[in-house]
Amino acid sequence: MTVTALLFASYADVLQRESIEFTLPHGATVSDVVSRVRALPGGAMLPPTPLVAVNHEYARADVVLSSGDEVAIIPPVAGG
Repeated sequence: MTVTALLFASYADVLQRESIEFTLPHGATVSDVVSRVRALPGGAMLPPTPLVAVNHEYARADVVLSSGDEVAIIPPVAGG
C-alpha cells in the first residue's frame, strides 16, 4: 500500500521536501511511517514521538494505516 507523509515548517526545510510517498506492507502503522522518515538524511531531528495526524485527525503511533492515507508529521509550534 502507498501512504504519503506530509512535512511542515522545520521538518520540510531539513528534509528538503513537503511530502514523501512510501510503499508499506498492509498492517503498517503511524510508527512505521515515522521510522521511515527518521531514517532519511536529516530525519534524526524528529523527536521520538512527534505529533502526527492521519487524514486531518490526530493519531497515535499504533494507528493502522490504509492505502492512500496522508500522515502529517507536525513540528512544535511557538506563538506569542
